[in-house]
Amino acid sequence: MTACEPLRDPFQAVADPTRREILHLLAGRQLSIAAIAAHFPISRTAVNKHLRVLVEAGLLSRERAGRESRYRLRAGPLLEIQQWVAQYERYWDDRLESLRRYVESNPEDK
Repeated sequence: MTACEPLRDPFQAVADPTRREILHLLAGRQLSIAAIAAHFPISRTAVNKHLRVLVEAGLLSRERAGRESRYRLRAGPLLEIQQWVAQYERYWDDRLESLRRYVESNPEDK
């Protein structure tokens, strides 16, 4: 495995609601562990464990600034998740279109 390959599956990483909220929090900005932890009712150690999972999945980058670590969203791995979800969006769009055609072609007798 090369240094560029994620150590964890992005699907598993986003399965946890706290990790999804961390991703949302980091969208468009870089934050320290302390700033991230301030948004959650869990310990800083627990937040750090969530951050490690997200880094290992390639969803976050970590940058050291002196004694502080700052995290930034790396949205690239989310593309794989979006493409997988899109398959099901098409499925439901097709199913709903079939239902619409059925309802419109079989009006109820009044």
